[in-house]
Amino acid sequence: MRERTGAPAVGRGAMQDWLLAAAEGRRAADVLRATDVRRSAVGLVDLASNDYLGLGRDPRLRAAAAGALAEHGAGARASRVVTGTTSAHVELEREVAALTGRPAALVFSSGYTANIGLLTALGDPDTLLVSDAHVHASMVDGARLSRSPVAICPHADLVELARLLRERRQPRAVVVVESIYSVLGDAADLTATAALCAEYDALLVVDEAHGVGVAGGGRGAVHAAGLAGAPHVVVTATLSKALGAQGGAVLGSELLREHLVNTARTFVFDTGLAPAAAAAAAEACRIVVAEPERVDAVHEAAARIAAAAGVERAPGAVQSILVGSPGAAAQAAARLLAEGIVVGCFRPPSVPDGVSRLRLTARAGLDLDRAVESAVRAAEYSAARTGVMSDSGAVVSDSRVGAEGSRGWGRWC
Repeated sequence: MRERTGAPAVGRGAMQDWLLAAAEGRRAADVLRATDVRRSAVGLVDLASNDYLGLGRDPRLRAAAAGALAEHGAGARASRVVTGTTSAHVELEREVAALTGRPAALVFSSGYTANIGLLTALGDPDTLLVSDAHVHASMVDGARLSRSPVAICPHADLVELARLLRERRQPRAVVVVESIYSVLGDAADLTATAALCAEYDALLVVDEAHGVGVAGGGRGAVHAAGLAGAPHVVVTATLSKALGAQGGAVLGSELLREHLVNTARTFVFDTGLAPAAAAAAAEACRIVVAEPERVDAVHEAAARIAAAAGVERAPGAVQSILVGSPGAAAQAAARLLAEGIVVGCFRPPSVPDGVSRLRLTARAGLDLDRAVESAVRAAEYSAARTGVMSDSGAVVSDSRVGAEGSRGWGRWC
């Protein structure tokens, strides 16, 4: 035990030592991240942004945001259940429900808080939560906080999903998947998954963060699968990707909405989404319906990028190039950035060791010639990659099967 004196010791303490060791470990493993303004500078070829439909700078969204800013002020100023609900929130919930074909919507301050709020409001010791191994970190964190027993199903394994549901001891079950996965870019078989959930009396939660605005003519993969009206299917979405704004939403029945208003801690105890962001997202919903050519442009760009990169076309905007080691991925991304090309770089803990990758994102409004040239360059710099094609068409590594096991993409560790 350290001897206590009248004044604190000069120099590093135990926490400082731990932080320094953690930083050194990240550097040694080539997984150091940074918030570099250069990555968002004007004039770069942006193949990393999630602004799929090119609405983030659309003058109509800016005008809607400015109007809400003038009417309601810079922020909501309180929780939605106190004085933080404005007409902008009501309008957004109406528009996003109409876009996705769902009966009701509840808007949160982010997609992250929407996922955590939903799972913690549904979870308890009598509800089994079955999560696909590749779901987003927000779902992982929601499951951890849910108080539910959690089973992690190997990615897209419907046989194992059926077994887990069939053999459960809990009276209720919630199955969590993404419609389009954010790393490999592959799509869930929502029709088969929803059928299994109906057969075994489970609620299906589909994270449409990468589906709304991209799949189903922009209305999402759940809508495209004919499940928009299914009572046992719940959708979560972010408003910060294809819709170009900020915030998140849970879409389902009026009964579910009422439950969340009263029990979702990330809704009840969080200041409401800024009205300007809400108004911008509502305008984006209307644009998606009115301008389907934007969605078509995303898919044209995705096909061109995938072909240029030499990977099989993934169904969403994300096209993924396997690199292998974290260091090789970071070096390839840095080399591209030096040439004015920004790509996503996925390394542990986002993915397991051995399957680090570059992620190229298709968007409406891209200069396709420059995007194609950039994808060719990304493939060249990732030439050390090894792998095979999965059934979904995304590039994967043989080591992925063993690496994911029951622990997923490392975010469950």
